[in-house]
Amino acid sequence: MLRCLVALSISLLMLATAAAQPAKSFKVRWFGQSFFQIETPVGKKIVLDPHLIPAFGRPIVTADVILISHEHNDHNALEAVEGAKSARVFKGLKENKGRVEWERIDEKVGGIRIRSVASYHDNENGLARGKNTIFIVEAEGLTFCHLGDLGHELNDEQIKAIGKVDVLMIPVGGTYTINGEQAKALVEKLKPRLFILPMHYGLPNYDDLNGPDEFLDGQKLKVKKVLTSNELAIPADAKADAPTIILLSPGEMKKK
Repeated sequence: MLRCLVALSISLLMLATAAAQPAKSFKVRWFGQSFFQIETPVGKKIVLDPHLIPAFGRPIVTADVILISHEHNDHNALEAVEGAKSARVFKGLKENKGRVEWERIDEKVGGIRIRSVASYHDNENGLARGKNTIFIVEAEGLTFCHLGDLGHELNDEQIKAIGKVDVLMIPVGGTYTINGEQAKALVEKLKPRLFILPMHYGLPNYDDLNGPDEFLDGQKLKVKKVLTSNELAIPADAKADAPTIILLSPGEMKKK
């Protein structure tokens, strides 16, 4: 009887301890344009499309993995990553005998899986602005999709190659990428489960691109504007009936 009571007490203590512990969470930080840092629940950091644009304060971050969708200087600034030489760097494009080709990527770094899907920077099969790479990052049970400077609609094969998406990072500013209306249509196809993070759009201190209004106008999905932070925390076990559009607020950010 005593043994049973002791075992029951231990079990209840373990349950209470587990309930008291906060859920493991990802932290996603946006530094303007298409520059994101994903920090996993175990502290690994993935940086996507870093830049040193003055309007965003030339942010400097740290990373274990760096992903470059294409070789334009507002997407490939390794100098924006402290200790970049010690990070694993995956570039979606490569030169081969004077031609730029896609680099097919499907690799694991620790518990992080990195995949790439070929696409274009324009709707002319790359004739105007070249090739682009879509990156899919899978870690700790969540899947993040970063579309880079996507400039066209995706076909069924590309949608299938991307697969399940929990968090979608999508350009909406037009001019050099898909615009707001095209982004809306693409969200319908990709069906992200949790969050949609608009990127590559104009802001008051950076008006080279259109703002996010075209993407936001008439939205049926919930829209949340985060006016004071560039960071979104996402529990690894997050659930949602429908995705939420989150507008983060980049600016002069201190090193994370």
